[in-house]
Amino acid sequence: MKRSALILAAACAFAVTAHAQQATPPASYLDHAAIQALADTVPPAPVEGSATAQADIAASDRLRALENTDRWMLATRHAELRPTLALAHFDCALGFRLTAEDSPRLVSILERILHDANEAAELAKARAFRPRPVGVDLERPACQVVSPAGRASPSYPSGSATVGSAYGAAIAALDPDHAAEASRIGHEIGVSRMVCGMHYPSDVAEGEKLGMAAFQQIAATPAYQADAVVAREEIARARAAGLTSPACAAERGALATPLP
Repeated sequence: MKRSALILAAACAFAVTAHAQQATPPASYLDHAAIQALADTVPPAPVEGSATAQADIAASDRLRALENTDRWMLATRHAELRPTLALAHFDCALGFRLTAEDSPRLVSILERILHDANEAAELAKARAFRPRPVGVDLERPACQVVSPAGRASPSYPSGSATVGSAYGAAIAALDPDHAAEASRIGHEIGVSRMVCGMHYPSDVAEGEKLGMAAFQQIAATPAYQADAVVAREEIARARAAGLTSPACAAERGALATPLP
């Protein structure tokens, strides 16, 4: 397997275009009370020195073996969660390419999911501070550019895992024929945050639960249900077009890498 293909894909994922910038915050499917209620379901982080906390540290240390591997390169791609670019994370799972230009309603759905899921995670983080792995070890490399403030930001629960699992659940619901594959990518986005040293396993596990719960509530709203009708039509057109991603072979190899 050639690592250059995955590196090229990572570079493409990080490309910033003018239309991808958000001038105003995206609309929300859920109101603040519902988002706060979701945040309140997140249990406290593992107590420092507890068996769970020690297991988290040990697992995080083992994952350092993946630094600069193909799985590490995939994690750099997964760090990008803006909907216009995050669509590409699901190309290989679906077997065809989704583009922001041809799927505006799907992008709108993901923008609103991003707002609601991330806000729930941030509210949960605000209750207590757990340092990130890269915050505990300031010399530990991350698979993305992380500012000092980013290293010092709270780790529990993982906002990226929350958003990733909600994205995966949404794509799975909109394309049931590839539900398992889409859900797996939603999970792997969370795994990538552990590979990057940005989160511990329990951060990711609780983030995934929160993201799934958030999507369940979002899916019950009339606004989402109306949007989903149009998004399914966009997905059907993309499937018929049959465009595929050249990064899929590299992705399959990276995902086949056993976690240490």
